[in-house]
Amino acid sequence: MSTTRVFLLASSLARLIEKERGGHRIQQGYFPDRPDRGTHVQVEEHTGQLILATNGPDGSVHEPTDIPLSYAEALLELAPGRVEYLDISLNIGTHTAAILRFISPGPLDLITVAFEQDGQARNFQPLPWFGPEVTSEPVYHTRSIAMTGLPTVPEVEANNAALDSLLDTLDNGLGGQQKVQRARAEQLIAPQPRASIPFEVSSEDEDDTDDLAIEDSVIRELARSLRPRR
Repeated sequence: MSTTRVFLLASSLARLIEKERGGHRIQQGYFPDRPDRGTHVQVEEHTGQLILATNGPDGSVHEPTDIPLSYAEALLELAPGRVEYLDISLNIGTHTAAILRFISPGPLDLITVAFEQDGQARNFQPLPWFGPEVTSEPVYHTRSIAMTGLPTVPEVEANNAALDSLLDTLDNGLGGQQKVQRARAEQLIAPQPRASIPFEVSSEDEDDTDDLAIEDSVIRELARSLRPRR
């Protein structure tokens, strides 16, 4: 039986992953559950699916059926619960993780890792750039987010160890090849011009400036890691 583990992810690290890997947008509309099954519609790029989830002795089984895009979009409008997120695939060793960057009903970044067997899931060791695990908390399930909204999400910080681990993951996923050219890396590292700051600066403006400085620092670290090695 397949098992999925779910972790929170720092938004700054999620932005770096999106910058390097892109992703594709998914919209899902959920209808109220019944005791034995649940139904939702999904629109992914130019395809539509109606997905039936039935509860069996070994857990939930999803049965997708392709439907015309126009039908899927119409059902999406009628669904009482909706979510929209960016789905980014990332290889982690022999496993494939999905980075979910929620756009609607609000911002949230999750990591999901699927396993074919329970033993694989139990033995999996989260990488340093993973945030807290929320697998056992139903409020982080996509259906729950669609029907009841975002949960109260704790702040997830990205330290140097997490950043280094993520850069290693991205580099390994590229098979040791650099994804960006040296010119682009130099452009990212070069100091960016800043607008002049008024003499009177509020505490809110200072916080915004600090956030920009932190983001610039993270991008520069990424660029340095992607420089061709001599």
